Amino acid sequence: MSAQCNRVNVTDGHMASVRVKLSRPASVEEVRGALASFTALPQELKLHSAPARPIIVRDEADRPQPRLDRDAGNGMSVTVGRITPDSVLDYRFVALGHNTIRGAAGAAILNAELLVAMKRLV
Repeated sequence: MSAQCNRVNVTDGHMASVRVKLSRPASVEEVRGALASFTALPQELKLHSAPARPIIVRDEADRPQPRLDRDAGNGMSVTVGRITPDSVLDYRFVALGHNTIRGAAGAAILNAELLVAMKRLV
C-alpha cells in the first residue's frame, strides 16, 4: 500500500490518494464491491455513531469532492472513488474523510461507544 494525504483548501475534508497491492488478482468490480460492502463491529452492534455504510463508493469520474462528499454518513463515512488499475501496484483510488467529524470528535465518540458495548469501559 502507498498513500498520500492531501489537505485541500476547504473548511473540512482530507483526501488520500491510495495505491494497493492485492493478495490475489481481482477485477475493478470486485474491488468496488469489497469496498462498498465493507462493514465492521460498529455496524454489527448498531452503535449510535456508526454509519450504516462506513465506505461509500462513487462511480463518477470527478468524485469524491470535499464540499460534496465530506458529510456522507453524517460525516462518519469515507467516500471512495476513481478506482482504476494501477501500473505500479494493482489498483489506485481516492478516499475522502471529514477530518473533524470522522477524523477527530466522531471517531473518539465511536471508539467510546465501542468500548462500552464491549464492556471495556463502564
